[in-house]
Amino acid sequence: MKFTLSWLKDHLETGADAAAVADKLTAIGLEVEGVEDAGARLKDFVVAHVISAEKHPNADKLKLCMVDAGSGTPIQVVCGAPNAHAGMKAVFARPGVVIPASGEALKVGTIRGIESRGMLCSSRELLLGEDHTGIIELGGDAKIGEPAARALGLTDPVIEVGLTPNRGDAASVHGIARDLAAAEFGTLKTAPVERVPGRFKSPIGVSLNFPPDAKNACPIFAGRLIRNVRNGPSPLWVQERLKAIGLRPISALVDVTNLMSHDRGRPLHVFDADKLDGDIVARLAREGEEMLALDGRSYRLDPTMTVIADQKAARGIAGVMGGEETGCGQTTTNVFVESAWFDPARTAATGRKLG
Repeated sequence: MKFTLSWLKDHLETGADAAAVADKLTAIGLEVEGVEDAGARLKDFVVAHVISAEKHPNADKLKLCMVDAGSGTPIQVVCGAPNAHAGMKAVFARPGVVIPASGEALKVGTIRGIESRGMLCSSRELLLGEDHTGIIELGGDAKIGEPAARALGLTDPVIEVGLTPNRGDAASVHGIARDLAAAEFGTLKTAPVERVPGRFKSPIGVSLNFPPDAKNACPIFAGRLIRNVRNGPSPLWVQERLKAIGLRPISALVDVTNLMSHDRGRPLHVFDADKLDGDIVARLAREGEEMLALDGRSYRLDPTMTVIADQKAARGIAGVMGGEETGCGQTTTNVFVESAWFDPARTAATGRKLG
């Protein structure tokens, strides 16, 4: 379970720093596996303004850049990134700075006969992602010479807590805040939740169909049909919050479910409503039933597993993964949101069986 310090403070009134939070979590019985401060790792990197980016005189794929890193004196840098251009702001490393990806200190070098006195960095070089096709382009409001970590929004420490299955109370940021508040470490914030009344009757019905000995597989299943949504990139603050805890932003519909799962401990799943065939039923899987999942793999199911199905086939493995055929894409406009309680023991056993 990962969360940032600022995320925790959305739920807990406290002036404590990350180290104090980690100590208190340990004291109340939660194992802190680590505190990562990307800002500290990137403390020597700064925002630079690319004054000019001209073709290298001796290499077709290289550019000769002049950059201002805050001193006002132009610095010459040879750069191979195709997106390097005059006017942009980028992450700059001076000679002597240790590059996280290589662990080596940057040196003044000569590249194809031209001296280079620094580096304009990609995400991969900073261990911020896999992209190395170009250098990081910062927003226009980034200040020349300021710490790059600040411009990247990485000044927020990330705390990781190891959880055992019996600590569902701590499986969300709000839950951890509640535990800390109960230990008199700050005051719990409870944000008002606005009720949104339904405006039409959903044409998609929901039912539970379990034998008497499996009634606890899914005792509660709620759903809501939402029409005329527009899927696309989620707001930047959502993307940054997810990236900070190691999740890759995908789209607004996917990102909001991941956000709610971590923020409130409320797992959700979103179906493309137009791809569902009739009503939804929560039931046990049939022997040999197969489902193509969102990870691109086809899974063979058995009657120990709970599935969410429409009138045609299983469309989701309860608490584990959704199905590819009813997944949301960029053209999705109508969605059915699932919020259910699935037996944790059965869900864990299903996860182990399916690998």
